[in-house]
Amino acid sequence: MNIIISNTSKEPIYKQIKNQIKQSIFKGELQEGDALPSIRALAKDLHISVITTKRAYEDLEQEGFITSVVGKGSFVAGQNSDLIREKRLKWIEDKLTEVVTESKTLDISLEELKDMLELLYKEDL
Repeated sequence: MNIIISNTSKEPIYKQIKNQIKQSIFKGELQEGDALPSIRALAKDLHISVITTKRAYEDLEQEGFITSVVGKGSFVAGQNSDLIREKRLKWIEDKLTEVVTESKTLDISLEELKDMLELLYKEDL
């Protein structure tokens, strides 16, 4: 698992960690039952406070993405495939909202935006 922390981001570090772990789950990079690094190990790797990683893990557990077992660690929780799809769609909607907002700021028309999206969609990624 590769987590990258941005010191220039307006988003708190614990949210950056939480969101990157969620994205790894959404993308299938982390599967049900996969072990996450221990809170201490992740804090050490990222050179941040244990309190920060603990907050990210607590939020993930509260949202149902991970489960923690005392003495064993934290693991990716089982997810309902329909729920994962809905969460992925919500993530895409959020990203598209950002794009639409930026497009309006730059006076990009809906047609231009649709053309860009169509080109990107058809492109081999």
